[in-house]
Amino acid sequence: MFDPLAAVRTPQDPACDVYLTGTVFLDLIFTGLDSAPVRGTESWARGMGSSPGGVANMATALARLGLRTTLSSAFGDDMYGTYCWDVLAHGEGVDLSLSRTVPGWHSPVTVSMAYEGERTMISHGHEAPPPVTPDPDDPPRARAAVASLVPGERQEWIGRAARRGSRVFADVGWDDSGRWDLAALPDLAHCEAFLPNAEEAMRYTRTPCPRAAARALAEHVPLAVVTLGPEGAYAADGGTGETAEVPGVEVAALDPTGAGDVFVAGFVMASLAAWPLADRLAFAGLTASLSVQHFGGSLSAPGWPEIAAWCHRVHACPPQDPAALCRYRFLRNLLADGTRPAPRRRAVPTIGFRGA
Repeated sequence: MFDPLAAVRTPQDPACDVYLTGTVFLDLIFTGLDSAPVRGTESWARGMGSSPGGVANMATALARLGLRTTLSSAFGDDMYGTYCWDVLAHGEGVDLSLSRTVPGWHSPVTVSMAYEGERTMISHGHEAPPPVTPDPDDPPRARAAVASLVPGERQEWIGRAARRGSRVFADVGWDDSGRWDLAALPDLAHCEAFLPNAEEAMRYTRTPCPRAAARALAEHVPLAVVTLGPEGAYAADGGTGETAEVPGVEVAALDPTGAGDVFVAGFVMASLAAWPLADRLAFAGLTASLSVQHFGGSLSAPGWPEIAAWCHRVHACPPQDPAALCRYRFLRNLLADGTRPAPRRRAVPTIGFRGA
């Protein structure tokens, strides 16, 4: 596999590139709906896929970009849990040595319905029982950790990861309380980068536009990155004062599930590789755009062969926007070794087929 960090690795580096923890769901994704479901009627979807979801979206996206990824999570011992474990550990190469199987605990499930460029989700699950004996190596020493901040909650592992030398990258969930108070995100103090979407950023900063929100957030965290959906992303560096904005890559979107996770994964990888800020934004946006062309959150994430194929196609099929050709030239140089497309596991309509 192509190693994007080969140029910056040293013998003293930790074995783990990125650590993350959270809940793994089984995702059932319905696409091709003409509109939102209407009460009292039956809606038929033209497409369906099943794949690991939840934190598995991020773990898979990181692993497909060549990062040594460790996930700490609970898995049910039902068919759903077994399927998700197999896909992550054996199909995607995610290190699950800090994960555990919980007997008798059924796997959480999310049904995602994609229509009109958006998606609606329904989830069901119960919190997994805590481990009898916490693992002293959880979190492990790692280059980076990815966290999802929860308003009003402190997650002790984030501070431990930062103290062990991990660079913490974080997004945030919706604030159901409606307060949108940065003081309610105590773990933000441990973060190197904060990556909310535009709506979240503006609510937290009481600013009228995403760019102003990013600059305001940069007063609280070293690097603020505000995602703008299909329009791209904007970033502000609180230390240097540098700002960058990169437009989105226009594609025919099939399913936006997990695109935000793929964006964060791309940004983390590019940051660990020490790329310039604008290149990091461009790469993260490209990976997210490529992901929405396939079913599902985790198994829609692109790998290097698909990124290389996109670069070749863009540069080999003139006329193209000269600015776009210039913007992604750094990738063409990086992938000059001729990385070739390879089959990727994708979301499937069902799971559990048995051989004859």
